[in-house]
Amino acid sequence: MSTTPAQQLRDLLQRTPLLLMPACFDALSAKLIEQAGFPAVFMSGFGVSASRLGLPDTGLISYGEMLNQGQNICAAVKIPVLGDGDTGYGNAINVKRTVKGYAQAGFACVMLEDQVAPKRCGHTQGKQVVGREEAFTRIQAAVEARKEGQDILIMARTDARATEGLDEAIFRAQTFATLGADITFLEAPQSIEEMQAYCQQVQGYKMANMVEQGKTPYLTPAELQAIGYHLVAYPLTLLNVSILAMQQALQHLKNGQQPEQLLSFTTLKEVVGFTAYYQEEERYPQK
Repeated sequence: MSTTPAQQLRDLLQRTPLLLMPACFDALSAKLIEQAGFPAVFMSGFGVSASRLGLPDTGLISYGEMLNQGQNICAAVKIPVLGDGDTGYGNAINVKRTVKGYAQAGFACVMLEDQVAPKRCGHTQGKQVVGREEAFTRIQAAVEARKEGQDILIMARTDARATEGLDEAIFRAQTFATLGADITFLEAPQSIEEMQAYCQQVQGYKMANMVEQGKTPYLTPAELQAIGYHLVAYPLTLLNVSILAMQQALQHLKNGQQPEQLLSFTTLKEVVGFTAYYQEEERYPQK
């Protein structure tokens, strides 16, 4: 019996002590995550903005572009996909539209944050957050959209640590949970002690964000689980190593050389789906 992506994610959260989620930025990177055996994948706004537009994660990408990328990603994999919904792209009515659109696209969960629009990457400079009332209204609207028939989980993110301090960020996360958010996410705590305080003081599922060389201590899964986290995202790892590999390959080509690390053509075809396509093609022979 098949279940919805949202129910798949609920089941995973109930039976998995710590859900590890590398982040994708397109359908191919999502497929690679699935093929590697991970049970869920996170669609990174940073990664989508970089790969689709070649631009930084500073609020330049639109709802429609994120939704379209998400539709392709969700269609490419069978594991649940959690999607970055930024600020909800407007007022409370826009937030409800975003939740509905992400649910219809096939997402298991949508992440919504309390930054001022245009938002920016949580580990970069210049962040600002909206006031409490607007922050809470966004999550209220998202929860109400879910209650109106959208089968999707709500992840409520706060970036208040950077501008208002840890106490305000914890208060916002507590309120998000009270309003009905399924998962909370306090972005960019700056020490293990801050991570512990968040996990101890906020109820419900909590997500850690492991950004290489970011503001938050980079901990092992065992350490994160011991602190009290239930999910961990690796938002930039695949984008980072992909850029490095392409830069190195381009330098080899520029020097008239073949890149040193190449998949066999057979493996490349397998990864992108030629083998499955050929098998399906055999079911419909042409006369």
